[in-house]
Amino acid sequence: MAITLSHTQRHFLGIVLLMASVGLVAAGCAPALPPSKPLNELTAEEALGRQIFVNRCARCHYANTDSGLHGPGLFGLFRRKYLHNGAPANNERVTDVIERGRGMMPAMGDAMDDEQLGALLAYLHTL
Repeated sequence: MAITLSHTQRHFLGIVLLMASVGLVAAGCAPALPPSKPLNELTAEEALGRQIFVNRCARCHYANTDSGLHGPGLFGLFRRKYLHNGAPANNERVTDVIERGRGMMPAMGDAMDDEQLGALLAYLHTL
């Protein structure tokens, strides 16, 4: 049994298929981010930040992918223009989220001192 489409229906179907194809091509053409800095090349501050990440952040965030766990994956965090929430990806915004929390993320402002926060930010820049 053949399905007969009117001229308008065929035209509309063609537009929908074209838009879907363009969307798939655009999604596949996004430049891939280079890998994170190798662990054996971390500075002392970045290595301290990694330990803080492993102890306090890794239960909710992946470091090696942008896929989410309980919170968003953090791979390429500072190599992207915007955070997952749409805010600019800069130290000020990330610090604000770490210190005050956001959504399901608890505030960590009282859980670490300035040195630890700086080390964590240094590590996040390596992702």
